[in-house]
Amino acid sequence: MQCQEVAWKHLPRNKMADEFTEVTSESWFSRLGGAVKGIFFGLILFAVSFVVLFWNEGRAVERQKDLEEGGSKVVSVTAEQVDSGNEGQLIHLSAQASTDEELKDPVFGVAAKALKLRRSVEMYQWEESVQSETKKKLGGGTETVSTYSYSKIWSESIIDSSGFKKPEGYQNPKTMARSSESWQAKKVMLGAFILSSSLVSKINAFEPLAVSEENLPDSLKKSIKVNGGGFYMGEAPGNPRVGDMKITFASVKPLEVSVVSQQKGESFVPFKSSNGNSVELLQTGTYSAEEMFQKAQDDNKMLTWILRVVGFFLMMIGLNMIFKLASVVADVIPILGNIVGAGTGIIAFLLAACLSLVTIAIAWVFYRPILGVALLAVAVALIVVISMKLKGNKEAVNQASAEEA
Repeated sequence: MQCQEVAWKHLPRNKMADEFTEVTSESWFSRLGGAVKGIFFGLILFAVSFVVLFWNEGRAVERQKDLEEGGSKVVSVTAEQVDSGNEGQLIHLSAQASTDEELKDPVFGVAAKALKLRRSVEMYQWEESVQSETKKKLGGGTETVSTYSYSKIWSESIIDSSGFKKPEGYQNPKTMARSSESWQAKKVMLGAFILSSSLVSKINAFEPLAVSEENLPDSLKKSIKVNGGGFYMGEAPGNPRVGDMKITFASVKPLEVSVVSQQKGESFVPFKSSNGNSVELLQTGTYSAEEMFQKAQDDNKMLTWILRVVGFFLMMIGLNMIFKLASVVADVIPILGNIVGAGTGIIAFLLAACLSLVTIAIAWVFYRPILGVALLAVAVALIVVISMKLKGNKEAVNQASAEEA
């Protein structure tokens, strides 16, 4: 591969961003080698896609059964008192989650009577983005024009500038003086019950928490400013420099929640279904047990479809990598390579669609025998009908041709 830097220029529309362009070329033989290596990784993706699709159907069925079992056993109770007669039962209740604890950030002194307290720290840093355009050349080689852009953004995580294409002049600090952190009340009450830590962790209704200079320890008042409801570490908030930091806070105040979990003493533990899986639900607001289980079923369906799409794309990408060698070979004449590439892309899409459906159908036969067999029977019947229709059309065409002769 050959590489040549073509131009460097400043972006006129943004004084905080720069860009430069680089042109690289790759020979046909180098592309062939890359395509051969790609076959190996394509086969891995192809194999993984089957595992993802098959496992996902089993996961979906198990989750559905767990929720159906939970929905049939759940008992709605009042939060005003703990009934020992419900010990070990899956119960549902709605009440205000509250605490007497005051959570405090030990570094910045910010405190709040809340279920949760969160500190978010962002640092001003350089970020690299790239846009590439590849053109094929006669003989099978390619020429790629890549435009690298550098702009400054606020980020909660360290951006490693050592891996930038052009690191000179765009160095980011390697560490952050402070990092994001969160705290959770140890004792959160739900009426007469004590919410378990796992249930409290599901409450994420954070609201911004304004701070003042009075919160800061004396040792930090000289180096930190109050700006925009949070703290600022840097010289000028209106003109940030790389390395400056913004610190903001948010809290979860007492609020109404609905819970489905197994009663254990005055608290809760996840309910174990007959499959050995956990069922434990929490929603902010007041909801009936039926509404909570319906939402959980809807979430399960959504996740199932997301993973089906993921499995399909893994399969299609893997097949494209496997077939890429054919288009690279044909790229000796670019237009021929484009035709072959388009053809293999269509084939990869159709194969991925068919194989994904077959894998899901087989998984249904395994996990949902009655429905799975019925679906396969319908699919076979459709194939037979289509085949007979095509055969009939062919015979009609042949007969018409014979009559004309």
